[in-house]
Order: sequence, then C-alpha cells, then structure tokens
Amino acid sequence: MRYTFETTLPHHTPEEVFDWHERLGALERLTPPWGDVEVLHRAGGIEDGGQVSLRVRRGPTSFRWDLRHRDYEYGRRFRDEQVSGPLKSWVHTHSFRPANGGGTVAHDEIEVEPPLGAAGAALGPTFIRGELERLFRFRYRRLFTDLARHRTWEGRERLRVALTGSSGLIGSALEHFLTTGGHEVVSLVRDSRRLDENSIFWNPAAGVLDPASLVGIDAVVHLAGVSIAGGRWTEQRKRAIKQSRVRGTELLSRTLAGMRDGPRVLVCASAVGFYGNQGDKIIVESEPSGRGFLAEVCRAWEGATRPAARAGLRVVSLRFGVVLSPRGGAVGQMLLPFKMGAGGRLGSGKQYMSWIDLDDAVALVLHTLYDDGLEGPVNATAENPVTNAVFTSALGRALGRPTVVPVPSLAVKAAFGELGKEVLLWGQRVVPRKALDRGFDFFYEGVEDSLRFQLGRME
Repeated sequence: MRYTFETTLPHHTPEEVFDWHERLGALERLTPPWGDVEVLHRAGGIEDGGQVSLRVRRGPTSFRWDLRHRDYEYGRRFRDEQVSGPLKSWVHTHSFRPANGGGTVAHDEIEVEPPLGAAGAALGPTFIRGELERLFRFRYRRLFTDLARHRTWEGRERLRVALTGSSGLIGSALEHFLTTGGHEVVSLVRDSRRLDENSIFWNPAAGVLDPASLVGIDAVVHLAGVSIAGGRWTEQRKRAIKQSRVRGTELLSRTLAGMRDGPRVLVCASAVGFYGNQGDKIIVESEPSGRGFLAEVCRAWEGATRPAARAGLRVVSLRFGVVLSPRGGAVGQMLLPFKMGAGGRLGSGKQYMSWIDLDDAVALVLHTLYDDGLEGPVNATAENPVTNAVFTSALGRALGRPTVVPVPSLAVKAAFGELGKEVLLWGQRVVPRKALDRGFDFFYEGVEDSLRFQLGRME
C-alpha cells in the first residue's frame, strides 16, 4: 500500500526545512503527543546508515521498532525503512522541493505492508490511511508553526540555554523545540549517572552547583519542581512542593548573581496560583498575590529570584496556567474518564480556567529569552480563559464523548482535600497583558482549537 501527503511552507527554502529535520529533536517534535513513543537508541542522524530504535505503546501492548535511514541527498530527500518491527515492511520517503512562487513543498510517501494474519487484516487500507492522515495533519501544523516561531528571531544569534526540569511536560517539549531551531540546550541533572557532554550536575537540596559549569551559557530556564498534583496535600507533601521550587531557585539565583561572565537572563517558572481564587475578575500581572497554599508557594518561588535581579540579571517569572497536552498535566489525567464518557464539570463549573497550548507555552519561553523588554512576572496563559464548564464541553466535543456527569464540590473536596479546592474548584481569569504588549502572537486563541490539535482531532 502506498500513501502520499504534502504541504506547502511558504516562507522557507528547501534547505531551511531540511536543516530543521536534520537537527536533534526533530523526531520528537514530529511525534504526536497522543502517541506513547519513546526513543530507546539513536546512532547518527538522517544520513545514510543512521539508525533509531523506538518503543511504541498502544493500549496494554508495546513493541520495539527499529528504523534505518538511507538515500540521503541534502536539501532534497531522505528515507527511513523498517529494519525490524510490527509491520511486514515500511519505507517512508521525505522529499523537499521549491514551491511555485517561493517556499517549499514537503512531500511524504509511505510504502507499507501490514503484518500477515488477523492483525494484518485489521490494519486494512482504510484504517492505515485514517491514522496517517491524522498523523500528517498534526505534523504539518507543528512544522509550520515551529518554523514560523524560529523565523521571528532568524536575525539573532542562536542561544546556549541551561535547562532544569528537562524531563517534565514543558521542559521536554522546550528542549526539542529549541534544538530544532538551532539552539543548544544543556540540562541540569541531579543524577550523576545521567551526566554527558550536554548536561550539568547540580543538587539543590545540598546547595551544589559549580559556577564554572555555567560559563558560556547565555540564559537559564528553570522549570524543575515537585508536581502539585501527585497526591493529597499532606503537610509533608506541601513542604516538598515548596522546597523543591524555592531551594532550586535560590541556588540558581545566588550562583548567577556571583558570576562575572555568566548568563544574563533567568527565566523561572511560576503559576497563576499566585493570584489565589479570583472569581470572574480579569487578572493582569500587576494584580497582587491572593490567599492559599499555591499563592504562598508562588510568592516564595518568585521571591527566590531576587539575588539574580539585584545583581543586574534580567529575570522573568512565567506564571503558567494549565498547559494543554495529552502527554501530561491536567489533560493527561482527564483523558481516561472523558473517553469513558464519565467526564463532567467540577463543582459549579463557573470557576475560570486559565490555559495555554503547550506549543504556545514553549514559544513564549523563547520570546522571553530574546525580548529584553520582558522582565518580572509574565502571565503564560492564552488570551481567552474559559470556565470549567466551557472547557469540559470543549474537551468532550474534541473527543466525541458526552460530558453529562458533573462532580459536586463536596465530592472533589472529599477525594482531593485542599488540592481539590485550590486546583479544581478555585479559579483565575488571567490574561497575558505583558506578552501581548510585547508582540507575542498566540497560535491557539480558542481552547477547543488547542485541544483538537493536541489530541489529533483537527477537522
């Protein structure tokens, strides 16, 4: 069976598009977030002889898929073929040619033979075409938006960025987004066994970070912290949540403040929980902090950056809303009950939910790295926050499932305690005033558009 797909990228030459595909992180950026795919091993790039091994999970099963690259011709073409895996055969030809009137036509041709027997019969032409169409709608959209984001800064020097939290939802996406744009990412890791030429050891709990390891770094992006949604907020867990954010931030801030030729920009994560419960009031960055445990954490978190700011570094605290992606976070936890038809609004459903698409979130981080006019707190949320009831309906429509099972406030509090009250029943109607004033463009202004893209349900 043979399938072909193509798209036109109007603002980029074939060489520019090809370069993007050659860079580390391209495979990860082109892998859909609804697919559970892990890179097990990589040897070489996309030139002839390069190999990559993947672990693919589908429901309760998983399989290893080994692919080899061949027929490399810079700026024009490369192929990957199955060496071993679930299919009888697989050859994917990626080709690039100039478009009439400028730009590039990216063309993909798939030659596939399904396995024999009942499994092969189930993977008929209609099923395979449907899955491939879903995949390439996602791939072409992400390729277009990523290239557009990097084109905004094409006249600027590429950056060398130190990153904490690189294994998290935002951090992993940011790392691959940056590397495909030609930037270099160095991860700060706490496990010495993971150290390599692209990582730096640190231990926030022990106050260990060698300033010499940050020489030559342009900027630091700090995203590490214990998940706030990992279980009920016992006093022990609350201490862990707060300390994991404050200690690491203090260590980075003090270290950077003491360096003469170190990074000059520190971008640190924070959260809209800073504002507490605000009802339907429209919130911008100048709003004071509210009440509650998350507000307390965010105040201490942001306050820990003061040594760096006093030393003259440009410090940005990104107050993230709910980041939309099925790979984790709130959406990742909601998917199973919603797919089972058991999704519904929480409490009254009137509490506001400030959200941001994952791709817009990583693009905003890049914007803060380059834009010297952004400093202090910056709301990392989309332009149009929605109520929990609106979000619930949008997710249900994107999944094609009913949302008629509301969860009463008492049940939320009984199940999750303080976490349920602050994270699920409280709300903030936050708008990104600073980002908009500095010319940042959101690709996803509507929550349903973001959900459909991230879930592969674009119409």
